[in-house]
Amino acid sequence: MVWLACLATLGVEAQELQAKVSVVASRVSSAVDKKIFTTLQSQLTNFLNNRKWTSDVFLPSEKIECSFILNIESASDPNTYRGTLTIQAARPVYNSSYQAALVNFIDPDVQFKYVEFQPIEFNESRVQGTDAAAANLTALFAYYAYMIIGLDYDSFSPKGGDQYFRRAQNIINNAPEGKSIAGWRVFDGTRNRYWLNENLINTRYNIIHDVIYSYYRSGLDKLFDKEPEARANILQSLTQLQAFSKENANTMIAEFFLQGKVTELVGVFKKATTEQKARAVDILAAIDIVNASRYKQEIK
Repeated sequence: MVWLACLATLGVEAQELQAKVSVVASRVSSAVDKKIFTTLQSQLTNFLNNRKWTSDVFLPSEKIECSFILNIESASDPNTYRGTLTIQAARPVYNSSYQAALVNFIDPDVQFKYVEFQPIEFNESRVQGTDAAAANLTALFAYYAYMIIGLDYDSFSPKGGDQYFRRAQNIINNAPEGKSIAGWRVFDGTRNRYWLNENLINTRYNIIHDVIYSYYRSGLDKLFDKEPEARANILQSLTQLQAFSKENANTMIAEFFLQGKVTELVGVFKKATTEQKARAVDILAAIDIVNASRYKQEIK
């Protein structure tokens, strides 16, 4: 990718994300003025798209396309909300108009405080802020911004996203604390922000970075002009993922990696050799059990 060679020393400023934010509040009491959510949506969009998250330079065509759907399910104390956050991100495939999914995840533990027009700001050295519930909002979006950027970099360069996963780890280590705030800690479940980040910085799991790189850069990016080689590389990355899953049962990252890829994987292997199809179905049925029947039916 061109931006890998474009350093900030060039003196050019270009933000990394092309984010779309949607705030959905259909379940919130009619007593709440819904205009506040339009304002929040606009402020979060500006926060993600106008902040400089890295020291590298991105051309407009290289910005990472992503979307955030903040689904507010309830309002408790004044200006305090609870809901879910759906995060999706994609990266372009070389020599095509296709966007391959990087992230397709729903965070179920979103709690925050927001007063209309309050500044949406983030300070990495003061993640907790003076109001934990208010700080949790910006911590959430900053965390996912860094995770998206890290995964994008990983897909173009072996372990290229490490410094951004470390920045996300800093947010976790200094995350706001409160009785209604969840998702940041080891004991908040097995599928949360803590564990996603842990799986990507744990050196025991370094093979995951090889899987990400080989799937995208050695696989999808070569489909246009080196299709047999590309398909073999994708199959190899899935073989590595299967081995990882067997050795590290119930880790979050394997499931996270596969989310949003069913149609893509079916398309890749529909034109494969009979032997490759059989291997792909066996592997995918084992590591993506929820979609096993679809792989078996559609990869023929």
